[in-house]
Amino acid sequence: MKERIYIFLLALCAVLLVPSCKKQEPSVRRQIPSVYHTAYEQIYGHCYDSIPYAVVALDLYSDSLFLDRHHRIKGTGYNLCLSDIFVPDSLLEEGTYRSIPSTEIPTPFTFLQGKDYEGYPHGMYILDIEDSKISRIQVLDSGSFIYRNDSLLFTLYYQNTQGTTTTYQCHFQGALIPWLKQ
Repeated sequence: MKERIYIFLLALCAVLLVPSCKKQEPSVRRQIPSVYHTAYEQIYGHCYDSIPYAVVALDLYSDSLFLDRHHRIKGTGYNLCLSDIFVPDSLLEEGTYRSIPSTEIPTPFTFLQGKDYEGYPHGMYILDIEDSKISRIQVLDSGSFIYRNDSLLFTLYYQNTQGTTTTYQCHFQGALIPWLKQ
């Protein structure tokens, strides 16, 4: 009789537990996009005492990402970030911009290369966003971009998982949305 009770309890546990087990699908790595659909120009102005140039940043979003009314990223996709872009006046001007290491003295039409400060990216990097959460960060080592006629054309470089340099080219076409940082 005890054996039947044990068999019944095991069968009951199996019936209850099996439906809750889900096959774990490996996460599909999306291709980093070559086109971005929304771009914010963050305006910082003259924020460094020792540098006589204004600073702006670019925040570009792939087609499935957006900012909610609280300026939080929502959706799944990629966010290309370039901070500390040095400009002669207060806005991005047409021209060719190149990355410089943080040890070099900034001049107009330059921006800081990517750097990882103990898990916190700075300079230029790409955020891989899944379901409104950061799933991966790719720091970009160096590069340049051209800004002309409401068009941004990027050529950026980073170290891939094999340790070799990968070239990443992407672009944005359209008006930059100004966003004054408080």
